[in-house]
Amino acid sequence: MESFLLLLIVLVVVAIGVAVYSTNKATGARNANTLADAKADARRLIERLGGQVLNLSGSDEASKQAMADASERYNAAASQIDQATTVKQAQLAKESAVEGLYYVRAARVAMGMDPGPELESLSGQKSAGTVTEDRRVEFEGREIEASPAPSQRTPNYYPGGRVAGRPVPAGWYSEPWWKPALVAGAWGVGSALLFTSLFSGMGGVGYDAQAFENGYGEGFQDGADQGALDGGGDAGGDGGWDGGGGDGGWGGDGGGWGGDGGGLGDFGGGDFGF
Repeated sequence: MESFLLLLIVLVVVAIGVAVYSTNKATGARNANTLADAKADARRLIERLGGQVLNLSGSDEASKQAMADASERYNAAASQIDQATTVKQAQLAKESAVEGLYYVRAARVAMGMDPGPELESLSGQKSAGTVTEDRRVEFEGREIEASPAPSQRTPNYYPGGRVAGRPVPAGWYSEPWWKPALVAGAWGVGSALLFTSLFSGMGGVGYDAQAFENGYGEGFQDGADQGALDGGGDAGGDGGWDGGGGDGGWGGDGGGWGGDGGGLGDFGGGDFGF
């Protein structure tokens, strides 16, 4: 009787071990497939962006700057996808590529070309708002302008989103006033004052200085717009290898500046590719 019970216990233990092994193996296979799908999705957009960077050249200051930014996002996305070992990292690489495509779209608008079809929203983009009117302010001894359209005075485009945890509305600017925060990963003294001066009372930008300092504005709870990435929905968290991602210098708003993105490769023709 004792031998029978011992044999039964051994069989139960073996059965449990086989079940655990099979479950882990199936889970690992599913995770591998999910990662492969996420990387393929990201590479599709990275290649599309690469084709545009290779075949489209700016014809004025605004379009040239937008294409330079698109090239930086391409390099960042290509570097990120090469290093991606998780689904989230692959999604962040995709986010960088989408951001680059927004710069391509801006360059086409600046050159009077068809911008192509709409792109999926970037994380934080909707809540950051959009520049809806021309503004010019004096700040620290220099003039800073914001405009909904490109011009010789406002050649620097930003697609909208969050930089170092703070909202930056989509629009065209006289200078990339958000870049110090991209590089440092934090906003300097006076940034809230500049934000208020530029956007106070502007329709489409629902933020004041206090909200800017807190990282959110009217009707927006910090992190709500980032839930798409964290929950596996739309591509995108607000930034690099998060919190900057490996910050990559984008301070929470994209991948890294540069990085070895490899060659552009031959993407063929000048087809816009959307």
